Amino acid sequence: MENKTERLYYNYTSAKPFNAEIVKLCPVLNGETPVILDKTIFYPDGGGQPADHGTINGVPVLDVREKDGEILHMVSAENAGKLETGKAELILDSRRRRDHTQLHTGQHLLSGTLLRMTGAPTVSMHMGEETCTIDVNIPEIKEQTLLEVEDAVADAIEENHPVTVHLCPPEDVSSFKLRKVPPTDEEVIRVVEIVGHDIIACCGTHLKSTAEIGMLRIFGAEKYKGMTRITFLAGRRLLLDSRVLRQNAVIASRALSVPVNGIGNGVLNLTEKIAEIERRLKAFTEAAVKEKAEALVQKAAGASTYSNLPSIIIESYADENINEVLNIGKIAHKKIQAVFVLASCQDNKFAAYSSVEGFDLRSFLKSAFEAQGGRGGGSNTFFQGSFGTNKAMEDFLEGLKKGGA
Repeated sequence: MENKTERLYYNYTSAKPFNAEIVKLCPVLNGETPVILDKTIFYPDGGGQPADHGTINGVPVLDVREKDGEILHMVSAENAGKLETGKAELILDSRRRRDHTQLHTGQHLLSGTLLRMTGAPTVSMHMGEETCTIDVNIPEIKEQTLLEVEDAVADAIEENHPVTVHLCPPEDVSSFKLRKVPPTDEEVIRVVEIVGHDIIACCGTHLKSTAEIGMLRIFGAEKYKGMTRITFLAGRRLLLDSRVLRQNAVIASRALSVPVNGIGNGVLNLTEKIAEIERRLKAFTEAAVKEKAEALVQKAAGASTYSNLPSIIIESYADENINEVLNIGKIAHKKIQAVFVLASCQDNKFAAYSSVEGFDLRSFLKSAFEAQGGRGGGSNTFFQGSFGTNKAMEDFLEGLKKGGA
């Protein structure tokens, strides 16, 4: 029987070099080469906890996986050429390990506290790159309850309860009142106990006491598949998150000219001011649209016709977008029997309106429109189109002025 890798990751948390041996370099798998060691300080992905990272003889370990009871240390196929069987120096990314261990122990304390205070068991856990989540089997948790749970967790952290690991066997797993049914297919079951707060079978890495968690914050809860998904952070990652929030708060504070603790009211005041400005701007815009539409009506009333055709007004707007142009045209064509071709230089788009009975709008536009590669369509009363360049649109308008079809 092939010797299995000796697992030393539960008790090794240092960034100091550790001596081992490379037993085998396996065939490349999806661009990565699995490396098998005689013993390892790298935790493999599992139990909701991501794998450790680090180096083997200076080569970065990208992932650590367990397959058929063997530990596979994944390195890039390119770097694998730098490795050979024999002596190896392992260096653990201890900051990453510490992060995962704080989060995992924090999750146990949070899950145990939730079960005690709400009766809701934790169904699953996910440790992400930015935040962590647990899914608890309860349809909804009130915000006040979450605050009370968060306070209870903080109390347990400050009380510095020991975290104890039991191995079964030699201990009897049935003697423990576990939060969750333990696996039945393992020779040895690791039971992790936060004395007085939680006890569950778990293969992950954990701290020695709750005080090492540092702090835990619940960020929120949402309904998820009939359960509740709770987002949280703990440990050093929470410190980093707090720094980012503080930096953003200072930026917002300066921009709003309010103290950091007054940002909420500052944002509300700014929102009210913006809403008032938008209301006034909308009123001014509507008035301007009506004024521009009236100018078109006056122009159409005094315009000469093309070859006995009805009044045809061709107008381009430098500052108005196509939506404003459309609003101008909607008003103008209802007030007088005329044809309007209105263009937005800003968007290289136009809209054509005809309120003249029997006038063939599409035929009038067709030649100039196709000559400039226009895109669009419509009917004999309304047509909308666009051009690839501003020059193409200008040439289209000039073509219409010279006679349309």
